[in-house]
Amino acid sequence: MAAGWRRLQAAVVAICLSLSLLLTACSGSSGPISGNYVEDTIATADSLLATIALSSDDPGRSEAETQARTLINDYMARYRPQRQVNGLASFTTMQTALNSLAGHYANYPNRPVPDALRERVSKELRKAETGVSRGA
Repeated sequence: MAAGWRRLQAAVVAICLSLSLLLTACSGSSGPISGNYVEDTIATADSLLATIALSSDDPGRSEAETQARTLINDYMARYRPQRQVNGLASFTTMQTALNSLAGHYANYPNRPVPDALRERVSKELRKAETGVSRGA
């Protein structure tokens, strides 16, 4: 009888955990991304500019880059499928910058962003911020 009771308890716990994970995944919250395209684009660009400005010997660089990768993924997952946004010049510019940065972080996770890439991505992020502020 005790073995049957333990199996039932294990099944109930497994069902509760499964439901908890399912409800969490469907909650619609995507971290720091609010759903306001203009605010999210400016906040994402500012955050990434701060991350790529960190020196290679900064002790928080690794954590900042991990957070940047998550932010890039959240931003693109939120706005790439939206037709009213993904045709804007600001989104195209932002997407180019994010893809370049994400590619570097994926291929060279332990290396700082090279100067040439840092300059190009910084320029694109600023251009996207300007464009989104103008409504483009």
